[in-house]
Amino acid sequence: MQPIQTVLIYGYGVMGRGVAKTFADAGFTTIVKSSRAGKLTGLPARATAVERLPKEPPDLVIEFVPEDARVKQAAYAEIESAYPSSDKAPLIASGTSGLDLVELARNMKHPERFLGVHYFMPADTAPVVEVMAGLATSRADVDRVAEALRRTGKEPVVLYKPIVGFLVNRLQHAILHEAYYLIEAGVASAEQIDHAARRMLAPRMCLNGLIQQKDVSGLKIHADAQESIVPRLFHNGVPNPMLQTMVALGRTGLSAGKGFYDWSGCDVEAVRRQASSQLAKLLEFLKTGIGAPAPGTQPKPVSK
Repeated sequence: MQPIQTVLIYGYGVMGRGVAKTFADAGFTTIVKSSRAGKLTGLPARATAVERLPKEPPDLVIEFVPEDARVKQAAYAEIESAYPSSDKAPLIASGTSGLDLVELARNMKHPERFLGVHYFMPADTAPVVEVMAGLATSRADVDRVAEALRRTGKEPVVLYKPIVGFLVNRLQHAILHEAYYLIEAGVASAEQIDHAARRMLAPRMCLNGLIQQKDVSGLKIHADAQESIVPRLFHNGVPNPMLQTMVALGRTGLSAGKGFYDWSGCDVEAVRRQASSQLAKLLEFLKTGIGAPAPGTQPKPVSK
C-alpha cells in the first residue's frame, strides 16, 4: 500500500490553516480547497489553493467544514462524485471533534474509505492527533493515515473502533461536566477549578498520565475511593444548562469578551498567540528538560 503523499484540506478556517501548514512544512503535496481560494493570505509556502476539487485525486482529504452533519455530508458527496473510481478514490477524513462518524458516513458510497482525524488547537503546535476508524474502515487505512501524521511530526492516538467524541474529548467532557456542576452548585468557582487543574491535575498527568498515576499511587486506595465518590458524581446524562444558556446569551468566551471569565479589553489574537507559545515551550521542556527516566522506572504494557 502506497504511503500518502498528496493531501487536500477541505475548508480553510483556523483549524484548516494549521493543519495545512503541518503537511506543507513536512513536504507533502498540499492543496487547500476553499471558496475564497483567490483571496487567501498566509498560505503555506508549499501549498496551493483551489476553488474546485482538482481532477487528479489526492491520497487523503481532510474536511474542516462547520460542525453540522448535513454540511459535512454534502462535502463528502461532492468529493465522492468528483472521484467515482473506487481504486483511485481518496481516503476521506472528517475533522469533527464530536459528531458520530457512523452517522456522518450513512449516505456515503464508500464508507470503508472514511475515518476521523481530530486535531487540537493550535493544530500546528499541539503534538497529539486522534485517528479513528469509521464503522467499515480497514486497520491498514487507519494505520496509513496515522503514519502520514507521524511524518508531519505528530503523535497519533489510534482508535480502531468508532465512538462519539474520540478518546481525549470523552475524558475532557467527563471532567468538565463535573466541573460545571460544581460551579452551579456553588461548591467551587471557575478560578478555583482552574487553579486545581493547573497546579495538581495537569503537572501530575504530564509525568505519569492518568492511568499510570493510579498504579503508582496504589489501586487499593483508588478502588476504595471509587466506591465512595463515583456514586456521588453528577450523572445526569444531559448537556449542562448553565453552559448552554451562556452560549445562547452570546457569552461564548474570549472572542466575545466574556465567558466564565471577563476578557473585555484583551487582545484576542495576543491571548491565542501566548497560549500557543506557552504550550510549545511546555512541550519542549517535557521532551528535553526533565531528562531521561532513571533505570528500572519504566513499566511494560500488560498483555491481555
